[in-house]
Amino acid sequence: MKTPHIFHLRRCFATKYTARITSTAPTGRSVAAEVTPPPPLPSDPRGYLLPRRDLICKATQILLSPPPSSFSDPFSDLSDYLQSLSLSLSPLEASEILKNLKNPSLALKFFHFCPSLSPDFRHESFTYNRLFLILSKSTNPARFDQARDLLCHMHRHAVRGCISTVNILVGFFGSGEDLERCVALVKKWDLRLNAYTYKCLLQAYLRSRDSSTAFQVYRDMVRRGYKLDIFGYNMLLDALAKDEKVDKAYKVFEDMKRRYCEPDVFTYTIMIRMTGKAGKTEESLAFFQAMLAKGCIPNLVGYNTMIEALAKGRMVDKAILLFSKMVENDCQPNEFTYSVILNLLVAEGKLNELDNIVDISKKYINKQIYSYFVRTLSKLGHASEAHRLFCNMWNFHDKGDKDACMSMLESLCSAGKMTEAIDLLNKIHEKGITTDTIMYNTAFTALGRLKQISHIHDLYEKMKLDGPPPDIFTYNILISSFGRAGRVDLAVKIFEELENSNCRPDVISYNSLINCLGKNGDIDEAHMRFKEMQEKGLNPDVVTYSTLIECFGKTDKVEMACRLFDEMLAEECTPNLITYNILLDCLERCGRTAEAVDLYSKLKQQGLTPDSITYTVLERLQSGGHGKLRFRRQNPITGWVVSPLR
Repeated sequence: MKTPHIFHLRRCFATKYTARITSTAPTGRSVAAEVTPPPPLPSDPRGYLLPRRDLICKATQILLSPPPSSFSDPFSDLSDYLQSLSLSLSPLEASEILKNLKNPSLALKFFHFCPSLSPDFRHESFTYNRLFLILSKSTNPARFDQARDLLCHMHRHAVRGCISTVNILVGFFGSGEDLERCVALVKKWDLRLNAYTYKCLLQAYLRSRDSSTAFQVYRDMVRRGYKLDIFGYNMLLDALAKDEKVDKAYKVFEDMKRRYCEPDVFTYTIMIRMTGKAGKTEESLAFFQAMLAKGCIPNLVGYNTMIEALAKGRMVDKAILLFSKMVENDCQPNEFTYSVILNLLVAEGKLNELDNIVDISKKYINKQIYSYFVRTLSKLGHASEAHRLFCNMWNFHDKGDKDACMSMLESLCSAGKMTEAIDLLNKIHEKGITTDTIMYNTAFTALGRLKQISHIHDLYEKMKLDGPPPDIFTYNILISSFGRAGRVDLAVKIFEELENSNCRPDVISYNSLINCLGKNGDIDEAHMRFKEMQEKGLNPDVVTYSTLIECFGKTDKVEMACRLFDEMLAEECTPNLITYNILLDCLERCGRTAEAVDLYSKLKQQGLTPDSITYTVLERLQSGGHGKLRFRRQNPITGWVVSPLR
């Protein structure tokens, strides 16, 4: 077998010679020529070729080696080494050394050190480029100022950069005045932009969110015969689409196809998103079909974008069909997919299709997706649908999702379905979920609002038996709930349990108890609790004072009400509009018109704006109709009435 020639498999070195023919043989088969040898390669005074690799390695080693002592200076060591050999560095060698210095601070010191080695040393543009590259990879906040100083250094030493210098600087600065300064260097140095420069400029303007200038750069690039790659086209299209410059985006898309740069799945996704956002659903569908015809396989983002466009066009059937195709093609939907579908079904009143969506994606559906459905439907007010899906999740998954359970509990409580809510609390442990205080507090709040005292009592006993320990919020909710239902005995009992627990009553605890006592006629006990909270170092707030003032006002103890108001001011507790309305009503009802007018003046001086209740009391003052039958209207803004003890 014949062995192949190895020299055919590798590139050989060659030397270029110049020759002049001096004579030719009569037969023409031979010639005589005078050969001019090539110019000698650059070498140092000792005859070694440049750049000297051994010198570069040694210099790099000296600079990067840890100093033997704190007094040692690597630059002095390098200078001594070069002087011992009577050598100096060339700009090319300095550039090669810089290539190995990754530390910007060390690189800058070496850069400024080089001219001290020889009076004839002068940095070249390639050396500056090396240093600009090192700075561009740095995270030092001062790197931009260092690069600007380096540019000034080039200007002072009349060093003309090359197009690579501009490319590096454009990528480095990327925006603002620095970018414009980089562009000006092209004219200053009499350079010609190449394809890579245009690409750098385009990306820089796009990063600066200046799609208009980026489009102008693109137009100039096309006129000069350059073209973008697919990545550049997609960046430009995405920026134009986001800025809603639809006509320009279409032009770039058509240019892209004319210049034999085939659109990919990202290109089509951008166009689908743009047209879908503009409400041009049919055009979005056309782009999607063109993407499939080109053999592009849509990814998750592509499917989501098309489904979102169909949802904006209110095309429920087509959205569901595309969703089914998505699942058939083994593209797993994410939460965003389901959110778009769910919002579309809710908006179009077709929640009955939700079962179809769940069935289509049953191989991907999990408790997290069920949880999302339950949370979203609960927030949108579709408690029945949320509960039905929650039951499906409950039946098909051994382990539950705590967030879904919490969302379902809140939804049931908001809808007043307390039997189902309590049942959920009782069974939640079956799915490996431990009940917490927040869950119980949610149920207590709803039961208190509905005044279902027996359920509150039973649930509280269960909580003490095998649930989480009550916290201060639990006690406050229970005191307020029992007070609202008129069960003063139970409210006082809970307050006593609070005092004996690890928690301590706070201002809200006392406010709830005082409100409960005062509303049910035990004003003396309410006032005693007020004194008690002060003795315990708790500062009554505006709710405390307003409640007690109302209590005394209802029992015609006007002097006590006025005394409390004065105490409130002395304690630097600022009254609100509700406080003023309560006391105004009290004074007007007792016929103390002058004091009521004086109180109204204080209200205005405090900068408060009277509401409808204030004006109703003032109208009665002017008509002299105090003591007559009147109705108290609820404030449409705050929800308060004159008396919090209704």
